[in-house]
This record gives sequence, structure tokens and C-alpha cells, in this order.
Amino acid sequence: MARSEYSSLLNPQNCAVVLIDHQPQMAFGVQSIDRQTLINNVSGLAMAAKIFKVPTVITSVAAKTFSGPIWKEITDHHPKVEIVDRTSMNSWEDEKFVAAVKATGRKKLVMAALWTEVCLAFPALCAMEDGYEVYAVSDASGGTTLEAHNMAMERVIQAGAKPVTWLQVALEFQRDWARTDTYDAVMALAKAHAGAYGLGIYYAKSMLGEHASEARS
Repeated sequence: MARSEYSSLLNPQNCAVVLIDHQPQMAFGVQSIDRQTLINNVSGLAMAAKIFKVPTVITSVAAKTFSGPIWKEITDHHPKVEIVDRTSMNSWEDEKFVAAVKATGRKKLVMAALWTEVCLAFPALCAMEDGYEVYAVSDASGGTTLEAHNMAMERVIQAGAKPVTWLQVALEFQRDWARTDTYDAVMALAKAHAGAYGLGIYYAKSMLGEHASEARS
């Protein structure tokens, strides 16, 4: 088996991204992570899924009566994805949601949710019981307290979920800078959402560009 196909690593052909309840009302209760940072991270994950054409499932809870719409930072990247709206706290108890996950044909689920202790933990545990492999995106999820988030992550990890971060997922999809079809888009993603790493890319390119101009003159 080629290293690029190694089954333990995520790639755009073997997984789906699942985004659960990233809505205003849910975000109001998040205390485990700075909410602006959370929005940035979720947007980065959604953008990575778009760049690599990874099947993406988006679900909301009580969007019209309580929680509000899915964030624009997600829908702007996936305008054609039909959002599954639910009443259940556990999305895995919603038939339309489970059908949408099954329709991707993927058994590896890169999952992020608000809140971690409910909307991530419940479906993650159920999905693993049903034979799926869950990658829980810690920094694109948020809990009502830091302890609630941490305990929920520990619970799903003990059950077999793999903890990841959004940038780790994006770079695992790219994995080789010789993949030129996505290189520029990943660089743009990093500069927009990867903080100090993105700033470093911008700085390096700026300096190299200046020196190249000096050398030509």
C-alpha cells in the first residue's frame, strides 16, 4: 500500500466532514474557547472541506424557533448543502441526518459540534457503535465550560474517537506540497485562518518576493 493511501490517515477520498449546530444561540453558551477563535476555526475546517471536495453534512437544531441559522462562515463555503434541521439533541436519533451521513459513503467522520458535551458526544458515541470511525475536531467544537468540553472529549476518546484540530485535518488532506492543484488554496486558507502560521507564510513570501525583485534589478 502506498504511504499516501495509508488507512490511518485522513484523505479527501476516505472521510466526510460533519458540522453540527454551529448556530448563534448555541455559540452564546460556549465558554470553553474564545468565540471569535471558534468561528475562525470552524470556518477554516469548512473551507478545507470545500477545497478538497470532501462530502460535508451540516445539521442544525430548531433553527427557526430557537437556535438561529447556521453561521455564514459555513454556508458561504457550502451554499448547496441541504441543512438537516432537527428537534433532537442527539443528531444520530434523527433519520434524515443519519441518511445524509450514510449517503456520503464514507466511514470516517470528521465531526465538530456545539456543544461538545451534548451535540458532539452523543452522535460520536452512537456513530462509533454503528461502525463509524470518528475524528473529533476539538478546536472547532465548544462546551458550556472548559471542564464540560474536556470531559466530553475524554469520553469520546475513551470510546475510540480520534482527537484532531482543524488545521491538522486540513494539512492531513494536503500532506504533500507537490500537490499543486490544491497548493494555492491551502496557502490562502492558512493565511486567512491559521494565525501565526499563516502570518509566517505571508512574511516569507513577501520577503522572498522583495529579494527576488532586487536580484533581477
